Amino acid sequence: MTVTLTSPASVSRRQVKVRRRPDQVRSRLAAWIAVVVIGLFGMLPVYWLVATAFTPDDKAFSFPPSLFPTEITFDHFANLARNEQLFGYLVNSVIVSVVTAVLSVVVSAYMAYAFSKFRYRGRRSLMHLVLASQMFPQALLLVTLYAVFSASGLLGSYTALILSFTTFTLPLCVWMLKGIFDTVPSSLMEAAAIDGASRLRTLHQIALPLAAPGLVAAGLFAFVRAWNDFVFALTLTDPDRQTLPPGLVHTYLGEFQTAWPDLMAASFVVSLPVIAAFMFLQRYLVGGLTAGAVKG
Repeated sequence: MTVTLTSPASVSRRQVKVRRRPDQVRSRLAAWIAVVVIGLFGMLPVYWLVATAFTPDDKAFSFPPSLFPTEITFDHFANLARNEQLFGYLVNSVIVSVVTAVLSVVVSAYMAYAFSKFRYRGRRSLMHLVLASQMFPQALLLVTLYAVFSASGLLGSYTALILSFTTFTLPLCVWMLKGIFDTVPSSLMEAAAIDGASRLRTLHQIALPLAAPGLVAAGLFAFVRAWNDFVFALTLTDPDRQTLPPGLVHTYLGEFQTAWPDLMAASFVVSLPVIAAFMFLQRYLVGGLTAGAVKG
């Protein structure tokens, strides 16, 4: 007869594993429940927007409201296609957003490279000053910018919006790109200098290609910031140069009547370019946001 002896240590380890399994199951279940609740909380407004866009006018204001539309119509999208004024707002948004994104990337790339690779007096103070500028509420600067652009004759033009949006997006873009340039080995810059390359050539042919994901992330951030702004686009430009957010308000929101289904259809359509940009550039966006997280 064979007798197997089990040590007290092994028995205690098994008991600990048995005790941990219910705790792990409960923790995972709680995590999944939290993710589902937060996801429903975030996606419910989006679903309601889409559902209202396809709901007829006489059903959109029914009480009690129906979570799932009983009738579907495409009339609101047809009305949107026939509205030439909205197409003008769309063109304005594209012009302002694209130029803002390009200008923000160009300026922030040079600033971030100077902060990352050059050493000079006052460098750290300038970096902190750029970061501190992000702490001020942008609405507080509206009156000052209005007076400056009015005195310079830029009020009501595309230039006023582009300069405003570029100024607001620069701090985050600069710090994002600085973290990415910090990960670029300085030995590459020194090797390029030994080979006779100038500083600008080193930046353009070595540093910028390596920082391409960060440039895409910064450009996308600036594009979305300019595309979604309402207050500055409403205040600093003429009605014929306003972008989509104030244009939609002027078109569908009135003193005595509000065309909610048409507004929801227009909001859904104008959100598609941003969604498509995120889906197409998602890989570069994630890479750009995480490239400077670890220096190595």
